[in-house]
Amino acid sequence: MIGTLQSMTGYGNVDGMIGTHRVSVEVRSVNHRFFTPSIKLPPALTRLESDVRELLRRHVARGHVTLSLRIEREGVDGPRIDVTRLIAYAEQLRAIPAEAGIDTRVDLGTLLRLPDVVTSGSTDDESIGAMEPTLILALVTDAIQAFVRMREAEGARLAQYLLERLEIIEEALARLAARAPARLVEQRDRLTAAVQELAAGIAVDPQRMAQEIAILADRVDVAEELSRFASHNTACRAAIAAPGSEAVGKRLGFILQEMVREANTTGSKANDADMQRDVVLIKEELERMREQVENLE
Repeated sequence: MIGTLQSMTGYGNVDGMIGTHRVSVEVRSVNHRFFTPSIKLPPALTRLESDVRELLRRHVARGHVTLSLRIEREGVDGPRIDVTRLIAYAEQLRAIPAEAGIDTRVDLGTLLRLPDVVTSGSTDDESIGAMEPTLILALVTDAIQAFVRMREAEGARLAQYLLERLEIIEEALARLAARAPARLVEQRDRLTAAVQELAAGIAVDPQRMAQEIAILADRVDVAEELSRFASHNTACRAAIAAPGSEAVGKRLGFILQEMVREANTTGSKANDADMQRDVVLIKEELERMREQVENLE
């Protein structure tokens, strides 16, 4: 199960001996919205594909994951030519009727490029198929665990980066909260002065004035937005600190969407140069967070 923050990019590999065979397992991943495994096994081991897929699923929630397994026999020097297979190919080519209009002249270079004529020293299918599955799956597990450790290390770095950005955002929000009451008073005084100037000595209905001031206060008050933003910050910190067993990248993505919405609303209400600077700063930090959250599982 996944219990710590993980990056969607990672790499892990393991080499081990099973009898006279060297088994190499390599696991790597890149970003993807869903869990999409690509498993490459020798033909004689395709029966293990579902087991390998399940091992990956236990450790990975999102990402395009490629697992490759190679087997070579120790002591085999260089590539080998399967002469029997080469002769069979040549005979089949010669058997093509002349009426087919195909050039059937046998060229050694062409024959050597045909499938499975030249092998890299990896052992035959029969000996691979006889290998103990539990030993192979144990090596696969080791490679996946190495891969997960790298993803977790990168996830820890991403978590630190996100928390640093969040701290900058919270400092900006604190400045907005401190500035908002004074700005509200300034807006009230500005409205009162403007009305008195326009009235040019004519008495103004104090009740109507109070009503207009209340409407203005509601239109420019950002207390509700800042309160919701604080709740989103708390949820963001909780998700980073304790991702749980599900992919946290999507959850953080949704939280960031809500943060951006509150920032936009605050910006539209903040008819004030100092507040606008902090709103722009918050949006910049949210964009930096969004870019990194896309790398999280």
